[in-house]
Amino acid sequence: MHEEIKELGAMFKERRKEMHLSLKEVENATSIRSSYLEAIEEGRVQDFISGVYAQGFMKQYAVFLGMDADKVVLEHAAAFKMPAEKHEFSYGIGTLEVRGTSGGGVKWLPNLMWASVAAVVLVLAYYAAKFFGVI
Repeated sequence: MHEEIKELGAMFKERRKEMHLSLKEVENATSIRSSYLEAIEEGRVQDFISGVYAQGFMKQYAVFLGMDADKVVLEHAAAFKMPAEKHEFSYGIGTLEVRGTSGGGVKWLPNLMWASVAAVVLVLAYYAAKFFGVI
């Protein structure tokens, strides 16, 4: 797979040079950072955040270079098969925090303060309306 990615990257680089384009020009046209374009051309897909980004950028780069992206994917299928993502942590019920068990501070106090302020504003509005004869 690694050789397949390097071969595909070399093909992209050769095509870009045939078109007399710099990485900066390609970056401006595709909105793909030049560091990622360089990583594609050198076959360093491990530089990407995710394999999905690498695949998407490679397809977009192929289309920009005037290549048939579907044909490129078919002919270099191994290059587009990314390894499974490795997460530094796992998701699950065990990672959820139970409400009310954090133990820090009184959580209802801000709500009580806002409710008190709202009550005072309503009472003041009532008496102001009564004073000015609206009610």
